[in-house]
Amino acid sequence: MHLSEITHPNQLHGLSIRQLQQIARQIRDKHLQTVAEFGGHLGPGLGVVELTLGLYQTLDLDRDKVIWDVGHQAYPHKLITGRYSNFHTLRQKDGIAGYLKRGENKFDHFGAGHASTSISAALGMALARDMNGEKFKAVAVIGDGALTGGMALEAINHAGHLPKTNLLVVLNDNEMSISPNVGAIPRYLNKMRLSPPVQFIKDNFEEQFKHIPFVGESLSPELGRIKEGMKRLAVPKVGAVFEELGFTYMGPVDGHNLEELIATFQQAHQIAGPVLVHVSTIKGKGYELAEKDQVGYHAQTPFNLTTGKAIPSSKPKPPSYAKVFSHTLVKLAEQNPKIIGITAAMATGTGLDKLQAKLPNQYIDVGIAEQHAITLAAGLATEGMRPVAAIYSTFLQRAYDQIIHDVCIQNLPVFFCLDRAGIVGSDGPTHQGMYDIAYLRCIPNIVMMAPKDEAEMQRMVVTGIEHTTGPIAMRFPRGNGYGVPLMEEGWEPLEIGKGEILRNGDDVLITGYGTMVYPSMQAAEILSEHGIEATVINARFVKPLDTELILPLAQKIGRVVTLEEGCVMGGFGSAVVEALLDADVVVPVKRIGIPDVLVEHATPDESKAELGLTSRQIAERVLQAYFQKQLSTVS
Repeated sequence: MHLSEITHPNQLHGLSIRQLQQIARQIRDKHLQTVAEFGGHLGPGLGVVELTLGLYQTLDLDRDKVIWDVGHQAYPHKLITGRYSNFHTLRQKDGIAGYLKRGENKFDHFGAGHASTSISAALGMALARDMNGEKFKAVAVIGDGALTGGMALEAINHAGHLPKTNLLVVLNDNEMSISPNVGAIPRYLNKMRLSPPVQFIKDNFEEQFKHIPFVGESLSPELGRIKEGMKRLAVPKVGAVFEELGFTYMGPVDGHNLEELIATFQQAHQIAGPVLVHVSTIKGKGYELAEKDQVGYHAQTPFNLTTGKAIPSSKPKPPSYAKVFSHTLVKLAEQNPKIIGITAAMATGTGLDKLQAKLPNQYIDVGIAEQHAITLAAGLATEGMRPVAAIYSTFLQRAYDQIIHDVCIQNLPVFFCLDRAGIVGSDGPTHQGMYDIAYLRCIPNIVMMAPKDEAEMQRMVVTGIEHTTGPIAMRFPRGNGYGVPLMEEGWEPLEIGKGEILRNGDDVLITGYGTMVYPSMQAAEILSEHGIEATVINARFVKPLDTELILPLAQKIGRVVTLEEGCVMGGFGSAVVEALLDADVVVPVKRIGIPDVLVEHATPDESKAELGLTSRQIAERVLQAYFQKQLSTVS
């Protein structure tokens, strides 16, 4: 059987180990070819090919449910659930999503973009199953990196208290999240990987007893108790912890040995109550370059399969915002030992790996634990340190309670640096940074800013470090800057709450925030071609808003447009409208940003065009709102 013939995972039933191994090779080939051509996540999926095949061989996927933690490890799952023929559209507009998505396929039982959610979801399904009197298996597959997330531990704690609820947790242990795992739990799991498999000890122990003359066959009840005692001695600490929490622990199992995997899963399905199968895998398995560089090949832009090198861009690109941010932060940290960079398992993504390499004592990785990261930062701030929490906009949402209670209510000087703010592209709805303006703006005490380009970001990093009277947040986008000149040092902070006028005109006031400032200027140039002159403001700050600048101009000009790369509801435009209303300045306002929709996976340019956020579309929308006579001249 060829992989292309598999449209339902139950077709794996009855296949020999040799046939499954052939399917495994075909999955890896298809995965590698697709990611090499179009880009995407590589190492996670390559590492779970045999795990997926072995698990699905023991399940009836017409009834049973598998919940994957973090969807990018589920590419093999996608390939055997009817998506082989269009797998080449992975992460492209209108194509296969890079993460699990309930609306995409009936076998995607639960959406997965962020980490540490699978055990909670699977337990919920298992409880619903029992309440409804149904019979199906509920399986959560979670990586050891995601096990550092508090939510996963909360779910384990709950499941272990339900001895009559059948639940299988498969722990995919590859010692990695994106970067090498940190913390006590991964360290203990590593000890277990190096220990002899517990099942072997138990079986070998029983076999030896059977050969004792006059004793072997007469010790059945006692033998069971002795076996359990031996198990307690043999299981290293983490296995014992799972057992004490109410799980039956099995493993570690070789995650690339199909025979061992199938036998273990079959046995696990026979055990009542919550069961945890510990599977040891290699991230990037089957592609030598990915096995050797598991961080670098976690995800890739298009690359040459033979050399492993990225396909170069047709023209040189300016440095990324993340690179400029990390370079500036490292320079400042070299001069100020109180600056502490904090990441939640995203060192390379946020650029804090540069801080780790240069100043390891001023760097903290807490693992996938955003809530802990923020309260840790608050604790550091109470003792006079300058914590810089560098977290993607979409991931910071997970720590919202900590932002309010532990930082803002106590007015502690934590510097939030929100990478990937705005439209992020091919990762889709789970990763779009749409909501940070709205969800932070309503909290007292916090200052919020966004740079128009990478040079202004350098000054905002200084502003954030020097702002010691309370919390401050800076959002910046994914991708490259504009190529504006940068400084190596000598950056000056910005005055809190002060914007700047970039262009003068009497017909319309355009106020841009962050990444929408340059499109504002470009739209103003297009409007000028049609006899409409705009004043353009770079707001810089959404909180506090520069009302001294904006309100008089709004009243004088009488037409206002706001631009933001975030949700319109409660966002920057709403802040401007509220300020105008509070000051009794009654003028029409056109808010342009992300409407009340989920932005699906596509390139950022494709998404912006679909949302009407290109410079020409902005100009057209301004004309539609205020200058109908000139509308017909726009092309």
